Amino acid sequence: MPRKAAPSRAAGGPSSDAAEKNKPLVDDIRLLGRILGAVIRDAEGEAAFELIERVRQLSVAYRLKRDAQAGRALDRLLKNLSGDQTVSVIRAFSYFSHLANIAEDRHHVRRREHHERQGHHQEGSLATSFERLARADIRAADIAKALQHAYISPVLTAHPTEVQRKSILDAERAIAELVGERDQLRTARDLLDNEAALRARVTQLWQTRMLRTAKLTVADEIENALSYYRSTFLRQIPRLYREIEDALPGHEIANFFRMGNWIGGDRDGNPFVTADTLKMALASQSETVLRYYLNELHELGAELSISATLSPVTAQMRALAEASPDENPHRLDEPYRRALIGMYARLAATLHEFTGTEALRQAVAPQRPYASAEELLTELRVIEASLLSHHAHALVGLRLRPLMRAVQVFGFHLATVDLRQNSDKHEMVLAELLKVAQVEADYSALSEDSRRTLLMAQLNDARPLKVRAAEYSEHTLGELAIFETAVLILKRYGRNALRHYIISHTETVSDLLEVLLLLKEVGLLRGTLEHDAEVHESSPGGAVTDLIVSPLFETIGDLQRSAEIMGEFYALPGIAALMKRSGAEQDVMLGYSDSNKDGGMFTSNWELYRAEIALVDLFSTLGKEHGITLRLFHGRGGTVGRGGGPSYQAILAQPPGTVQGQIRLTEQGEVIASKYSHPEIGRRNLETLVAATLEATLLHPTKSAPKGFLEAAQEISVASMKAFRKLVYETPGFTDYFFSATPIREIAELNIGSRPASRKATRAIEDLRAIPWSFSWGQCRVALPGWCGFGSAIETFLGGPLGNDSGKNSGKESGKDAAQRKERLALLQKMHKQWPFFRTLLSNLDMVLAKSDLGIAARYVELVEDKKLGKRIFGLIQAEWQRTSDALSLITGETQRLASNPSLARSIEHRFPYLDPLNHLQVELMRRYRHRVEGDPGNARVQRGIHISINGVAAGLRNTG
Repeated sequence: MPRKAAPSRAAGGPSSDAAEKNKPLVDDIRLLGRILGAVIRDAEGEAAFELIERVRQLSVAYRLKRDAQAGRALDRLLKNLSGDQTVSVIRAFSYFSHLANIAEDRHHVRRREHHERQGHHQEGSLATSFERLARADIRAADIAKALQHAYISPVLTAHPTEVQRKSILDAERAIAELVGERDQLRTARDLLDNEAALRARVTQLWQTRMLRTAKLTVADEIENALSYYRSTFLRQIPRLYREIEDALPGHEIANFFRMGNWIGGDRDGNPFVTADTLKMALASQSETVLRYYLNELHELGAELSISATLSPVTAQMRALAEASPDENPHRLDEPYRRALIGMYARLAATLHEFTGTEALRQAVAPQRPYASAEELLTELRVIEASLLSHHAHALVGLRLRPLMRAVQVFGFHLATVDLRQNSDKHEMVLAELLKVAQVEADYSALSEDSRRTLLMAQLNDARPLKVRAAEYSEHTLGELAIFETAVLILKRYGRNALRHYIISHTETVSDLLEVLLLLKEVGLLRGTLEHDAEVHESSPGGAVTDLIVSPLFETIGDLQRSAEIMGEFYALPGIAALMKRSGAEQDVMLGYSDSNKDGGMFTSNWELYRAEIALVDLFSTLGKEHGITLRLFHGRGGTVGRGGGPSYQAILAQPPGTVQGQIRLTEQGEVIASKYSHPEIGRRNLETLVAATLEATLLHPTKSAPKGFLEAAQEISVASMKAFRKLVYETPGFTDYFFSATPIREIAELNIGSRPASRKATRAIEDLRAIPWSFSWGQCRVALPGWCGFGSAIETFLGGPLGNDSGKNSGKESGKDAAQRKERLALLQKMHKQWPFFRTLLSNLDMVLAKSDLGIAARYVELVEDKKLGKRIFGLIQAEWQRTSDALSLITGETQRLASNPSLARSIEHRFPYLDPLNHLQVELMRRYRHRVEGDPGNARVQRGIHISINGVAAGLRNTG
């Protein structure tokens, strides 16, 4: 840890000098590092601290100078460490990564606050977006109208890269609050007290187990997700609405922003998600939001001590107070308090009815529960109207209006839970139902046309397929139980508790029809399509579905056929009328992860872009004919290889006409903690989604990219996919290399998710989940899914090797070839300057190359037992990485990585010297673990060290999931 004592903090005045701007960040990192070092000295002794320092010094020398002597000394040191020493060093650097994240987050908030005080708003802020809209002559009324029809929803998902324990997250939140307080402290005594509190929290962190001792359960994942609602979403989302209201005075702002959740409803590849976990998810969500409301009602009661003898209330307010069972004589003249006690009692009864738990405070016994969140909101509006009637406006904005907005947004369900399952599983259920009902003996053997005919006939048959008293497989009963539970959930928690049923690996129209038929089995789809074909879609009667059946197109081939599949689906008799009557919304989910693993980074992004254009064209027609709105749901991960990268740029890079105020996107893995652990940063990230969606909707050009750009992208895509698949799927021994030179085997053993790492019990890359695939490459600092194939594609596009010649004739080209190369390079450079899609893609490529480190990656190659294989394949990876780096420099004109992203460059500068030791130690422990002697009592300690290093590297890279 840094030895230097922390100098005094900067006063924080404006300065053009980058070092001065970053001085508070450096101070915080040094302070936290010094405190951690002191804690380690106390707990582990001076020798342990000196050892950690020696590892750090050698690692920094190896990074900055590529000092071979330092590398050899580091090797010798690491190989001679005992198991206990290794774990101690790994823990130290892992925790330092976590503390550096805290300091960096605080500095991000600090710089933003500084800019706002100066009247300068950063890109991605609502203030900046409203200024741009105003310059474009878009009025406040236009913005409010756009929000009236908007639907923006980040969706939290649980995946096997969420390595953080909640106990660690809670301790880190406490440290973050203390670091944030330091900017406001002025006296030496206050700073010393703050530092003492920091030391206590860092001590807690050091003495808290970093890893889980048991595999994460779905219940654990639900609880982890709910912690972000308590810390951030419940308070910050109403605050986000208030900022918009303040910017658009006099205009009513619709409830366009809602949270989504997959945890507890996502069954794809997770056998532990059942009807019971779905019930648990909704009950836990409901308990979280109801307890929040109860606390806010209690606080309102303390604040609204208004006496009717001083401020007469409205008749409705008087009636609400009289309806309360509160008969305390000390409150007879306090109608607001009486009413709020009655409302608290009703909400306590609602909590008990929905969750079986009790409220903490009960001035009176629980009363009649609320039938809906709307009923609670109606009573809150009575209070609001009465306060406004006697000039208590100031009291309305303090707590009441945020609570009212929370009730509108979160209801009694907190977040909309998506149901998701693989299309193959639906087919299995339908095959069994049809066979037992003696309708079709072998459904799976039918052609697609025959399946459609059969399914449409069953949708038009009022009778259910399930035969009473018949025996069914456990799988079929389990799947039907999910649909039956959905009926109960909608009845209890309301329409917004469940909205979407997502079909993974949608490949055919029958995949959609199968889910409609399963919905019909339990009454979630009522009426028949045949009737719809005969009557107008707006007529009463006819089929209606309670859930939006949403296809998920994941592979390159599925993306290419997505519009065709949806077109054929809507062409079926009665389907368009069904969807029109059921809300006139169609969500289509696009998968970034599997498409990347299928065709590489560039092809994945390009085919997603093309699919979006094709779908928008299709739904433009359907919108005109049936009024159906398309909403795209982006299944993005944390890494660039899984669609990650800055959300603001990603939304603005969407094709023209594809946003239109409608967007859902997943938030996964470590990105959730990075974005939403800190309330202020959480709100800023939510604000960015709104700002980008408004700009993409109201400012985005409606004209397509130039034909030449599209043709060039298609050509690059073909070459990129060919190069990617040649390396990953066609290179002999590549699978063996991957399983040896990355920690994929160790990741599969780590208790970081309830979902298995692979869909099937094989070593085939095709069967491996895209998430651990990407996670493994990130751990060994190759990050291959984020860049592979692009360099070869640009080389092919330009017609020759890249190098650093800026497109000059290499001497082997003819004049014609050189002219063509120059012309094509100019086109690429023009695409980078003028096309948001291409510019954002290259920006993400720049980021992932900057975070990769082939010097570190080379250490992992030593783990490949077949040395010739390791050298050969790593040589191919190095060559492709270099081609990609050269291509990026050639197009952008920037030879230094992150030249246009100084904040990330600063982050890497401060972070990576302390991240590298974790990789060096990880390699050494992987070597020991893979050559272990079974039964050796030290094996568990070695495995624990590996797993802690995985946690530390994930924290250091931040967007690994």
